[in-house]
Amino acid sequence: MSMKLALRGGTLLLSLIAVVILIRLTGLDAHLDETWIDTYVRGKGMAGILVFVAAGGLCTAVGLPRQLIAFLGGYAFGIVEGTALAVLATLTGCIISFYYARFLGRDLIAGRFPGKVKRIDGFLAENPFSMTLLIRFLPIGSNLLTNLAAGVTSVPGLPYFAGSAIGYVPQTLVFALIGTGIKVAPATNIALAAGLFALSGVLGVYLYRRHRHGKVLDEDLEENLGAGTPTAE
Repeated sequence: MSMKLALRGGTLLLSLIAVVILIRLTGLDAHLDETWIDTYVRGKGMAGILVFVAAGGLCTAVGLPRQLIAFLGGYAFGIVEGTALAVLATLTGCIISFYYARFLGRDLIAGRFPGKVKRIDGFLAENPFSMTLLIRFLPIGSNLLTNLAAGVTSVPGLPYFAGSAIGYVPQTLVFALIGTGIKVAPATNIALAAGLFALSGVLGVYLYRRHRHGKVLDEDLEENLGAGTPTAE
């Protein structure tokens, strides 16, 4: 391993640890809830919006669930604005983690996991927008790991981000709807959200099976989806 590669890998690791420690010390992970939203976001105008997007972007960039940000977005802003701002926050985190991996961890990760990186690269490279959209529609998988993996491939950022932004919408809408249910008609909203979540998941699996064209994103994913052996289409 070259000194340059070791330095970049060490920087990647140390900076990730530093960000996690910072979040723990500030209590952001433990206090990112309705009380925190009421104190710093709701009724604060543009300042509250900026705080929400910045905090949501940082949290999703280091692996906190994007569904939590959607839930809090619905609680703070309502279904339409909450969904839009939660998607913006999650996309911000996506961009951060994608370029973080690309500029600091690309050589290290690609050298250590060449098979996995090559498989992901092959899955996304032919049509990054469409294939990213398929991945985002699926109700399983890690948002952070997908962003980091994509970051170390040759996939261009713009179509990946565009596919991610649109693909985030269904699940974000679902959890934002649950968030609005805290304030009014919780049973109705949660039931509707559950139906939408199931529908988006079924749609994601269907599109993945139909349009992957024999490409394998991940063996565990294939097993979980029961995709079996790829067939010619």
